[in-house]
Amino acid sequence: MTSGNRRIVIGGEGGQGVQAAADILAQAAFEEGKKALYIPNFGIEQRGGTSLAFVQIGTETVGSPKFEHAHLVVALSSRSLERLQGYMNEDSIILFDSSLLEPPQVSDEVVGRQTFNTIAPETFAERRLTGQRQKFPEMLPKVRAVFGLPASEMAQTKLHPRVANIIILGTVAGFTKMVTLESVEAALEKRLAHKIERDPALKDLNLKALEWGWQSAGRMLEGLVPAGEIP
Repeated sequence: MTSGNRRIVIGGEGGQGVQAAADILAQAAFEEGKKALYIPNFGIEQRGGTSLAFVQIGTETVGSPKFEHAHLVVALSSRSLERLQGYMNEDSIILFDSSLLEPPQVSDEVVGRQTFNTIAPETFAERRLTGQRQKFPEMLPKVRAVFGLPASEMAQTKLHPRVANIIILGTVAGFTKMVTLESVEAALEKRLAHKIERDPALKDLNLKALEWGWQSAGRMLEGLVPAGEIP
């Protein structure tokens, strides 16, 4: 994917790091010389409210801060996914945190290739964090594909609970292929510079989470969507 703009919307609850992930992605694109725009949308609650982030990346001038439909819809909670349904169409791909959300019911309303199981490196396979996952909301619009990734589980069992959003960031970057992994790593380090200065171990922790997400995207797409045809 080398031309045109990609539209990405990420939704979650306050405190899940949705805005940080979106901001780092847009910064990475900007540093590569691409057109990039990130717009946050959240309630007055710092935690407990729904948090949405809109990102556009590409080679064309961004005409409007908001958009009608997203190429990639990322959901970290059931409530946010309900809010994001209006941004879906038949070209949209949904990525959800399967640690927190139950897989959707198979339906003819979901078109194109679809998978509801985690496709990630085998070393990530772990028992669920909890049996009380949120229910996947009934999907009204048709979409191209649905992918589940247990980002929160991967973070808690392998790294640290606070880096779940960085795993998601790496997966989003890997899905869209609009920026290189190296550019996202540089933007991440820049964003966390002060924290890394206080605690150097945070650098390797976050870079590992980013790489896991990037690799997970490749595994999910491997053999499912021909190279260069990811919307």
